[in-house]
Amino acid sequence: MSNIQKEDRPDRFSVKPEVVDDVLVVTVQGEIDHAVKDLLSQALLSEDGTVPPPQIVADLSGVTFMDSSSINVFITAHQRVSNAQGWLRIAGAQKSVMRLLQLVGIDQIIDCPPTVEQALNT
Repeated sequence: MSNIQKEDRPDRFSVKPEVVDDVLVVTVQGEIDHAVKDLLSQALLSEDGTVPPPQIVADLSGVTFMDSSSINVFITAHQRVSNAQGWLRIAGAQKSVMRLLQLVGIDQIIDCPPTVEQALNT
């Protein structure tokens, strides 16, 4: 799978999906906001709405900023993988990103381990 970047701001956002031991690991770098939420959604879910594969780790360790527009992306991905008897985990969120996840209660419905390794082995 290839690295996906916002063409008009390649230095501010990129997302790289790759399959590791039948788990889709989506590594995100930079800032997640309204302008890039569709790219994040595309990386987490396939174009036709199916989930390839039903286990996903979103590695947010490289995310420096995230606004509320990404919350719906994670909720939608969580619902789709749950419907496929799978799971979504958000790994490595920096303090400011984790604070947003906690404020809106995402951490209560989606596991948020501190590392990708822990997310893969939980």
